[in-house]
Amino acid sequence: MWKTCCYGLVTRESLDTCVTKEQAVAFVHECTAKPFKRSICVDDRSIGMIWVNLWAGDDNFKADLGYAIGFNYWGKGIATKALKIVLSQVFHVFPCLKRLQAFTLVENKASRRVLQKVGFQREGVLRKFFYFKGNFQDFLVHSFLSTDEIPPLD
Repeated sequence: MWKTCCYGLVTRESLDTCVTKEQAVAFVHECTAKPFKRSICVDDRSIGMIWVNLWAGDDNFKADLGYAIGFNYWGKGIATKALKIVLSQVFHVFPCLKRLQAFTLVENKASRRVLQKVGFQREGVLRKFFYFKGNFQDFLVHSFLSTDEIPPLD
């Protein structure tokens, strides 16, 4: 898995890539500390990841969703399938969860389309919301509620 990270093929926008094996190992250790983290695998090989980060305290009814997939696997429906699987599980794993939200760069049409295909609703633009790769960036926020229809796995 670390070779995928180290050669910069994971994503064009959301994650910094690892340049050494040590950075990749540290990244994997950090990721596995999250309560809901899944590897996206093709032919028994990890080609990406998907995670859900719960908010704490009185905000524990909501969570942020993120995902990344290797460049060679873009446009093949893999992220869409992975999100459908996560949606079929996450509200059962976390019964208190009412709102799952995801953020995309305004320019990232492919990621917006993946979220739309699985039933996320676009809510609006968050101007200068994240400081990312040296610039303040506008992001779109999308949500999926526990009362929304879970898409079939096909």
